Amino acid sequence: MAKDNLQMNMDEFLPLRDVVFNTLRKAILTGELKPGERLMEIHLANRLGVSRTPIREAIRKLELEGLVIMIPRRGAEVAQITEKSLKDVLEVRRALDALCAELACDRISEEGIKGLKEACAEFEQATKSKDATVIARADVALHDIIVAATGNQRLVQLVNNLAEQMYRYRFVYIKDKSRHEQLSKSIE
Repeated sequence: MAKDNLQMNMDEFLPLRDVVFNTLRKAILTGELKPGERLMEIHLANRLGVSRTPIREAIRKLELEGLVIMIPRRGAEVAQITEKSLKDVLEVRRALDALCAELACDRISEEGIKGLKEACAEFEQATKSKDATVIARADVALHDIIVAATGNQRLVQLVNNLAEQMYRYRFVYIKDKSRHEQLSKSIE
């Protein structure tokens, strides 16, 4: 298990269990902790310099989000990215994105239109960088403008909840450099 880069970003306003949760979650979403990788409490506690209790609590929360699965007599491991789970998330996301686009077209302000044009240009530039993190950040920024333009707080909340799961799939997809040209064409 190569987790040499696994580091906590301490936030003085968050309880330690939430800091540990956010650290492990980010590591899973970015692929630092890989699908199928076992999450051994003792090793993670030593690596992060915390007791096993916040690790255990974080793993439980990650299981509820579907990012970790518990295997009897083996413990926790990072959930696999399956074609079925990806398809399920994409079906829901596609429906929400269509609704967001429809509402945003009716409700977006002049300032929002300007921001959207800038985000499109930044996304196109990001795809040329071949850096998965830069592309993912630009993609999220572009979608965030459209979602915010709906003015529907319940829809924003649903999309944000789903976006957390979507990020993991997006990161794997974006890492495939052969898809970068296709990504750029999708915004035209």
